[in-house]
Amino acid sequence: MAEENAGRTSGAVLVVGGGIAGIQSSLDLAESGFKVYLVEDSPAIGGTMAQLDKTFPTNDCAMCVISPKLVGCGRHLNIDLMTNTELVGIKGEAGNFTVTVKKRPRFVDAEKCTGCGACVQHCPVTKVIYPIELEEIELSRADLETVQGILDNHRDRAGKLMPVLQDVDRHYGYLPREVVRFVSRELKVRISDIYSIATFYNSFSLEPRGRHKISVCMGTTCYVKGAEKLMQRICEELETEPGGTTEDLRFTVEAARCIGCCSLAPAIMVNDRVYGRVKLNDIAGILEDYE
Repeated sequence: MAEENAGRTSGAVLVVGGGIAGIQSSLDLAESGFKVYLVEDSPAIGGTMAQLDKTFPTNDCAMCVISPKLVGCGRHLNIDLMTNTELVGIKGEAGNFTVTVKKRPRFVDAEKCTGCGACVQHCPVTKVIYPIELEEIELSRADLETVQGILDNHRDRAGKLMPVLQDVDRHYGYLPREVVRFVSRELKVRISDIYSIATFYNSFSLEPRGRHKISVCMGTTCYVKGAEKLMQRICEELETEPGGTTEDLRFTVEAARCIGCCSLAPAIMVNDRVYGRVKLNDIAGILEDYE
């Protein structure tokens, strides 16, 4: 869709997909003098990278990398963002294409939006599509009173979903399915949104966890000093595997990226207690403290 004549650029370029590749391509083309139309099917650009914590292999912060590009793409005078838009058809020949796109309505004036979130709370579509009736939820009276108490503690708090899930996870050791459905109904939040949060943050679990969590530090220093062998010995002692939970729900074993105790490497953490310079022969004694 673009051509260059006598050193001067003309025409326009269509970039399909607003992920990191599409954003970078748009910025490069716009800086070269082309008019760029960036088409993205979802309501916002950023793609998968905007949902990540770290990037491989440098372990850099994903948002630190992509945020300047998001801002630059949104502010560049040569880039028109067309989000919530679908590519319907394309015809023509190289250098002279005609493209048909379908832009879906947002039902919100983007120029007046302040990001207050009121539209989400009062969205009639969400309430119609995702109803959850109380009689469909199987909760014991004790569980019902417990969860209702947690909800009442955060009833008047803005952004109450996250603290409610944290309290539920703290009480049960994980997020029980029926409790999640009850929270979804009471807070008028889609179950899919709750599971998106629960699967994004590793502090939450959808499966029962042990009363004691063993975290084996796998940071560079600990790994070099034998953390992998410590993990193997712990799993042998408890007859489980990394990421697993013992049958008696006493221990959950997991690998930690870093627990910040490099000077004590190799280190493990049981609940909130740190054990430094751990040797293989120390494992049995440490586990006995939590019988």
